Amino acid sequence: MSEAKKNIDEFFNTGSEIDEALQKAVKEALLLHKKAGNPIASWEDGKIIWIQPEDIPVEDKT
Repeated sequence: MSEAKKNIDEFFNTGSEIDEALQKAVKEALLLHKKAGNPIASWEDGKIIWIQPEDIPVEDKT
C-alpha cells in the first residue's frame, strides 16, 4: 500500500510516522528554546527540574 493511501488506523497501527514526527517536533522545540535563551522544564527523580539553555541537549543543524 502506498504512503498516500494510508488511513488513520494504519498510521496508528504502525506508529513509525507518528514517532518520527514527534521526535522532529521535540528537537525543533528544544532548539527554539536554546536559541531564545529560555530554560526548559524536565522531570528527574520525581521532581521538576529546570535545564538552562546552554545545557539543553540538541544539535543545531542550521
